[in-house]
Amino acid sequence: MAYRLLALDIDGTLLKSNHRLGKETKEAIEFVKSKGVYVTLATGRAFPSAKKVAKSLKIDDNYLITHDGAFVADDSENPIFERRIESSKVYQIVDILENYHCHIRLLHEKYAVGNKVHHKSQLIARMNVGMGDPLFYPVNFVDSPSHHLIDQPLTVPKIRAHFWNEVEQQDAMEELEEAVPDIRLTSSEHGSLDITDASVSKARGLQVLGKKLGIPLKEMVAIGSYDNDAEMVAQAGLGVVMGQSSKELKSMANWITRSNDQNGVAYMVREVFRKQFHPKVFK
Repeated sequence: MAYRLLALDIDGTLLKSNHRLGKETKEAIEFVKSKGVYVTLATGRAFPSAKKVAKSLKIDDNYLITHDGAFVADDSENPIFERRIESSKVYQIVDILENYHCHIRLLHEKYAVGNKVHHKSQLIARMNVGMGDPLFYPVNFVDSPSHHLIDQPLTVPKIRAHFWNEVEQQDAMEELEEAVPDIRLTSSEHGSLDITDASVSKARGLQVLGKKLGIPLKEMVAIGSYDNDAEMVAQAGLGVVMGQSSKELKSMANWITRSNDQNGVAYMVREVFRKQFHPKVFK
């Protein structure tokens, strides 16, 4: 099988634990691009944040699958697919989340609205809630997002909450599942709760992009590392997971590479795409 598209998760996949792109990873992406493989990002991050990573990889002109598949675009003004949570449901979700000790972010494709964090360690809180947001992605911090929404209703592709207590996180998930219909709850890292429309997934985003480019799923390689990557990994022609991923996610994969701190993406490219293209540089 000749693979024509490579879809990459960002956090835990492309980026190391220090949130940096390794030189080997950049070279591997440059290699597959030079062979005509279409490279995209499939991420839970908001569009501006994904765009920043794409620019580092020199793929910022390509379509990106962002907000866990709720927003697929090459620029924020002209998405080829978007699925928003309607304003009344956004308010309902936020109203529930505000009963728990968590940080809430309403992730629009151009900006975010978040609650001010009150945590015993403000340094830890800032590190957790700020991770993945580029400096140019405006975040409006308010005392109460629900009060803000009364005056300024908002539709968003995704809502994200970060919890410091696993019991509270589980309780919030159960309450949301019971009270709010037609939403999807996933997690992209420890402590996170990611909320989108029920019809949204990275796999759906890949299907939309494949239709746009004329590339079927069987000719795609998808690499992920966390729960929100499961459907994408299962449906791609070659589903790859990182070495540090859970046993459950690994059971869905066709191929398991090294961890993100061991340059797992670069290793996969050498082992899989070398056989497809036989480049001298990787002999």
